[in-house]
Amino acid sequence: EGFEPLPTDTVRDLVGKGMVNLLTRALKLCGAPTRDDAAMAVMLQRYQHHYAAVLGRETVAYDGVMDALAQLHAEGYKLAVVTNKATRFVRPHLELAGMQHYFASVVGGDDASAKKPDAAPLLLAAQQLGVAPGRLLMVGDSANDIDAARAAGCPALAVPYGYTEGRPVQS
Repeated sequence: EGFEPLPTDTVRDLVGKGMVNLLTRALKLCGAPTRDDAAMAVMLQRYQHHYAAVLGRETVAYDGVMDALAQLHAEGYKLAVVTNKATRFVRPHLELAGMQHYFASVVGGDDASAKKPDAAPLLLAAQQLGVAPGRLLMVGDSANDIDAARAAGCPALAVPYGYTEGRPVQS
């Protein structure tokens, strides 16, 4: 669109409520004029094309995550990914990260009736895993995750790293 790229740290703080939200907020920060729905749809399609082309190139698991997944999986825990990431990108991203085999359920941003912080994605994951929502532990990195867990009646554990939309999860 001819705008200067936003710094990586700025973009990182925009991640958390799906691609449309990310694109809308990034355009606003760039000083772009408001776009109509048709123009936004074209831009979203372009963004998704570029996203797919670079998917997984810079993905690195946080320290201890792979060991924790392996241990939990070995102990028989049913694990799920619940993300606002567009569904078509979730499984390929997990495969590129080498962790797809740990997850019995994968819920992307297009799979439930609403995205986190709504309860719907966690309720869908609980249904897919065959557990009551109160028996599902949400391990998350943002307020979206904690709010979704609260809405679904799930206990939650917050990690101090990840995509926080610029708002520390501890807050």
